[in-house]
Amino acid sequence: MAGGLRAAGLALGWGCCLLLCCAAASKLEVSTPAVVKVEVGGTARIECNFHIPGNGSYTYVDWFYVDRTNTPVRLCHVTDTEVLKEDTDYKERLSVGEDKALSISKVTMQDARTFVCQVGAGSSGVGENRTELHVYKVPETPEIEPNPAGISVQNSDNSQIARCVSRNSFPPPNITWHKNGEQLQLQENQVKYTRTRESSGLYTVTSTLFAPVTREDRDSRYHCTVHYWLRGQRHALESQKVQITVFYPAEHLTLQVVPSSALVKEGDNVKLVCEADGNPPPVFSFYKKELDNDWQDLSWLTEPNSGVLTLHGVNKSSSGVYKCQSLDLDDMTELEKNVELVVNYIEGVRVKMEPSSNLREGDSVTLSCDAHSPVALDYQWRDEKGRKVAEGNQLFLRNLTFETSNNFSCKVVAPSVPGLEQSKQVSVAVQGKPRIVAISSPLYVRQDEVVNLTCKAIAFPRPSVHWNVNGTAHEYVDNQHIASNLTVRVSHDLLRAGAMCRVSNTLGVSEKHIQLLDRKTTAESQGVIIVAIIVAILVVAVLGAIIYFLHKKGKIPCGRAGKQDITRPEARKDKIVVEVKSDKLPEEAGLLQGANGEKRPAADQ
Repeated sequence: MAGGLRAAGLALGWGCCLLLCCAAASKLEVSTPAVVKVEVGGTARIECNFHIPGNGSYTYVDWFYVDRTNTPVRLCHVTDTEVLKEDTDYKERLSVGEDKALSISKVTMQDARTFVCQVGAGSSGVGENRTELHVYKVPETPEIEPNPAGISVQNSDNSQIARCVSRNSFPPPNITWHKNGEQLQLQENQVKYTRTRESSGLYTVTSTLFAPVTREDRDSRYHCTVHYWLRGQRHALESQKVQITVFYPAEHLTLQVVPSSALVKEGDNVKLVCEADGNPPPVFSFYKKELDNDWQDLSWLTEPNSGVLTLHGVNKSSSGVYKCQSLDLDDMTELEKNVELVVNYIEGVRVKMEPSSNLREGDSVTLSCDAHSPVALDYQWRDEKGRKVAEGNQLFLRNLTFETSNNFSCKVVAPSVPGLEQSKQVSVAVQGKPRIVAISSPLYVRQDEVVNLTCKAIAFPRPSVHWNVNGTAHEYVDNQHIASNLTVRVSHDLLRAGAMCRVSNTLGVSEKHIQLLDRKTTAESQGVIIVAIIVAILVVAVLGAIIYFLHKKGKIPCGRAGKQDITRPEARKDKIVVEVKSDKLPEEAGLLQGANGEKRPAADQ
């Protein structure tokens, strides 16, 4: 009942105010902005300015909003001393500034309505003005989804290209479509719009693009743009750029050898790669041309769902013409391409030796190498250690010896085909009678001692080694070299006579004597020599001491300085006098002193 009376009173007051406003329009002026725009979640501020004639003061300021039934609902009553808020949905969100401006925080879509500022000024009457509050929401970045199924160029009708979705905006935005950066001018049947208002009051707008496609569209990029207005200016948000899957038949077919056919050699693994420019790829089949011009089907060797034929360990017989055939399952069109596979090879490597008869030390020999290949060949000669000794298809060996390498190899190389090479070995056997190259002589031993006697020789054919004494022999053979170690106990006869090593083969005999020396006798001889040396040293030392003693006693005058009589026969002693005058510095005068360091009298100098 009270609420109804209150509403009736407000309505009556509203009507009276309108009459007073009309009557006092010339006295009181109230101005507010016609439109205020605010984003959802922001704060809306509506100013209210008024002019009272004669510098009069206001009595109150009331703020209203107009509901859906066009009924004003008061929000607050403002006087000089207080602000009285009505019990409305805005009570917790509104505030009034010192300039009487109304602020509404946390704006929602439901706040988009008309607000009224009413000013009462006593005798100047009542004035008011109204403001439309427009609420907007900037749309989110649009999402674009390309057609996931793909589109065939053979479909003449418009096909769905992509769908663009703009969410949570107010008012609803516009959407345009772009291809490769350029805006599309679309017909009505090429775009479909749907607009949905969510419970929040915001809009979700969906635009779907329809268009025919060509082969070139496999590389095209599509995106959509959302356009909206903000504070009188137009803004735009772009989606990501997407590509669509386009299906089209193959127009061209390629077939190539990997690696290049010019570099294929025997033993390689080769791939024949067949590619078509259709999408999806067609079905591939492989064939090889036979001698009778028939085609052998090799499709069973291909990798599943691919255009790759792998040939493992190719050889000379793998050369020939191969064919790839493609079949498009959409329109059943066929394409084919041929390629020739050339497998490079080296065969028939042989080495000829002249003369081919038995070789003796001092002889010369010529080795010739030959091979067959469809490409140019180079020849290299290497010894048994792998060292290159010559180039060319011939090797000349002069003045052969046992030390000449036994085995030589001819290496045949194809420079134009990396890795294509073959080798052939030949043995050069130099024959001759044995030659003893080392023996363990002389050998210092003791009687009854067990020693090893060594005899090394070189020969071909393989020789045999014989010793003239009994013992245990061990032989070691390395090519033409032979070594014999004889383990024997030293007897008196062996020590006296020594041992004989005899090496023989069908071409001759060589012998050498091993001398054994008694280590005890040798040690005694060395002892005598050492004693003799010591005695000689002692004799020299005694003589030196005697001479020094005589010199100290003055018996030997050669140590004196100054004037000196040279020993002569008496008859000539008075005729030959040697006088030495000293002009030395004082510190050098010591050189003229006696052997005992004392100065001599002048008469003695």
